Amino acid sequence: MESTTKTAKEIYLEVQANPARKRFGFGEKAILVNVDPQKAYTRTDLFATAYETDPRQLEYINDLATRFRALGWPVVWTHVAYMDSGEDAGIWGTRTDTPDSLQNIKFDSERSEFDDRLEIDAVRDVVYLKKMPSAFFETQLQSLCVWHRVDTVIVTGGSTSGCIRATAVDSLSRGYRTIVPEQCVADKHESYHYANLTDLSLKYADVLDVQEVFGWLDSQA
Repeated sequence: MESTTKTAKEIYLEVQANPARKRFGFGEKAILVNVDPQKAYTRTDLFATAYETDPRQLEYINDLATRFRALGWPVVWTHVAYMDSGEDAGIWGTRTDTPDSLQNIKFDSERSEFDDRLEIDAVRDVVYLKKMPSAFFETQLQSLCVWHRVDTVIVTGGSTSGCIRATAVDSLSRGYRTIVPEQCVADKHESYHYANLTDLSLKYADVLDVQEVFGWLDSQA
């Protein structure tokens, strides 16, 4: 195993500046999957579980969604919420039991609500309730991708080391070109964030500047 004194951020910036592998690239049609941009994870002023990496993250996500709708391409929002018993969190909900614990994001709670800054189209967009890290796990996301004949999945939200990583790995495993706009994902600590961006970039996805993603979408108009 190689050892280093560099920070996760330093390693990430080196990898991005000197990519060792070619990109998967954009395909012909994409789906936008916004993973769990709910108050439990976005409202740092309200909840200890929330985090912010790029302060313009939600603005960028809204801009992506606007471009997708203009193209007639699908926009998906996921969130997590659980029964009072927490049993639908399964083994994932057994490691802690505090007010901040995952399984204590209850239905109809403020923690389960999407951030008010998001511009969700209640008529055109798709909303999925998920229980586990990946947006693909036991949701209808795969069927939606097939219906829309997409070959590219663009993933935003949080956390980078958790549900973003899980969704990106599942996306690649299903044969999709997977794009992670760097400014559109966030995590609790920069070490987890950049370490997972590095790993995603090397193995599972193209980690790109959001402006490049905007440019590709604009070129499809």
